[in-house]
Amino acid sequence: MSPDANRRIIRPSLRSVGAAAAASSYQINGLDAHDGKIVQVDGTYYLYGTRYGRGSSSACANSGFFWRQNGTPWCGFGVWTSTDKINWTFQRMLFDPLSANPASPIAPGESWQVTCGFGGAGCFNPRMVQRASDGVWILWFNAPGDYNRIGANAYYAMGCAGPAGPCGPGAGPHGSVHKPNLWTVFGNGDFDLVNDGANGVYIVGTMADQTLSVEQLDVWWTNGVRGVGKSRIGALTSVESPSVFRAGPYLYLTYSSPNCAFCSSDGTGWARSAGGMLGTWTPGGLLSSQSCTGQPRTLNFLDGLPYEWIDQWTPSGAPNQAIANIHLEGVHLDSSGNLLPFGC
Repeated sequence: MSPDANRRIIRPSLRSVGAAAAASSYQINGLDAHDGKIVQVDGTYYLYGTRYGRGSSSACANSGFFWRQNGTPWCGFGVWTSTDKINWTFQRMLFDPLSANPASPIAPGESWQVTCGFGGAGCFNPRMVQRASDGVWILWFNAPGDYNRIGANAYYAMGCAGPAGPCGPGAGPHGSVHKPNLWTVFGNGDFDLVNDGANGVYIVGTMADQTLSVEQLDVWWTNGVRGVGKSRIGALTSVESPSVFRAGPYLYLTYSSPNCAFCSSDGTGWARSAGGMLGTWTPGGLLSSQSCTGQPRTLNFLDGLPYEWIDQWTPSGAPNQAIANIHLEGVHLDSSGNLLPFGC
């Protein structure tokens, strides 16, 4: 069992989260951390994000990452910690972006600089989860270049030494990297992992046609389950950046509407399901048309309450986003179980 297995993740209660309960917002400035997520373990908050800046890692000593620019370096994923949600301390890169990728379906052993840098496709969306059965920490992320090059699903799963990493081969007894087998979420886009307790663990992902699909994960949380999935949920189109949380009898989905890479002032849409992840998703409209001058990314639970991570892309549409800030907007429900518009 992992030495971190007895550390307690602070999870949401399965009751409705009242409008008066959640804090309104947090602003996190000055971190080169993007398209990420926050996990709370006991009294410590772990923030994971993709790095873009020059000097942010060994791979980016001389240049930052520029999306869709061939030959650009990929800077890697970082992790920061905080005990007050205000002051954040950089801990490490989750794995060396100059190291080898033995799980590449194209050329096993190629550098992550090839997997994530080919054509400037990047790697994004670091998602850290703790497997319930044995306490092992697992990092998922997407590498769109795999899909672009050979049509393979874009996703990877790494075993980690703990919530602050490191991850991948050599990172302790669980250090490993695996290319998940997926049958429904086989696309290339933004995604999130959803732990719905006894109902199972799922991946919800953006497909190449900008629709959303869901697939249940196996007992190891590293592969999909063939035949247990659903495509085009909510009949949504031109969307991306899905994330899900449960409150009471409903699951709630938020997403970027429309899809727009590095666009500030993008809309945040929502939908809900009373029938679980594979049930019928009913769209509820927009929570905001401008998303606090950013783009929604993930739902995060801080002290048991939900917040939407919003990337405030700066400049809007630019291929390098090293200076973009993070806005955490409180998510609120009314007495009928509908999500309320953002306050920003």
